[in-house]
Amino acid sequence: MAVTTAVGQLAVGKRNEDAKKPSSKYFDAVKLLNDVEYLASDEREGRSPLRPSIEQTRAYVETQFRRSGLVPIRDSFRQDFQITERGTERKVAGVNFVGQIKGKKRSDKYIVITAHYDHLGIRNGSVYNGADDNASGTAALFAIAEYFAKETPQHSLVFVAFDAEEMGLLGATEFVANPPVAKENILLNINMDMISRSDKGELYAAGTFHYPQFKPALEAAQKKAKVKLLLGHDRPELGMGDWTNQSDHAAFHAAKIPFIYFGVEDHKDYHRPTDDFVNIQPEFYVRAVETIIEALRSFDK
Repeated sequence: MAVTTAVGQLAVGKRNEDAKKPSSKYFDAVKLLNDVEYLASDEREGRSPLRPSIEQTRAYVETQFRRSGLVPIRDSFRQDFQITERGTERKVAGVNFVGQIKGKKRSDKYIVITAHYDHLGIRNGSVYNGADDNASGTAALFAIAEYFAKETPQHSLVFVAFDAEEMGLLGATEFVANPPVAKENILLNINMDMISRSDKGELYAAGTFHYPQFKPALEAAQKKAKVKLLLGHDRPELGMGDWTNQSDHAAFHAAKIPFIYFGVEDHKDYHRPTDDFVNIQPEFYVRAVETIIEALRSFDK
């Protein structure tokens, strides 16, 4: 747990105050940033599903799903499953949260929008808060749902906050194995993982190497993009630079469900205790979420 002086607390408070300045015509930008700040606070203890404190995060995610205008597909937002800790026989509860917005013309066809809400917990006494990875994607789910709850889409949109991504894409694997809608009616997965900071102002959309049919929609979105939207990081010859199997969209890809993954390149705070709220870039983040909304509008046509 970080210790700060009074001067340090004032400095952090000033940065957090500044972080709330961007506005958006698409969604409540202040709320977007407040959601990241809450999810990435020390009190969440790094959002590990192995810690009892994960229930705070789960309660928050479920509340925000409801407030954003989502409705459950089944009896509740929860999709419960079991997690087995690596190297042990310990079993703990995993929970995905699943909500939807019904489409007005093709309501039986689905675009599934996803982000994982878990992170690494506490290691060697340090809290890994995971602001960019992936409080940023989780908060974006709420903001995007807020937008489409008011601007009804053509297709039905399914929003999923995945658990246990950091333990091996377990939540995504559970969802794809037991989807709440017919798998053959899922047209596309849009996955968001690390979207709140880029010193170059670049947001990548990975997946068109495998699914070139989505390139025209992304090119249309590029013209309205609020950040530099680039296509790439999806070719096998790139080695570790190929993001095809590096987040929850891999579970969809393995099931032959197309994906587009939005994310940024790794930064110095990736998987470190310094991935904190004060280190995200609010202006870039708000514009990145707006850009993803524009891409979704293109896919939804």
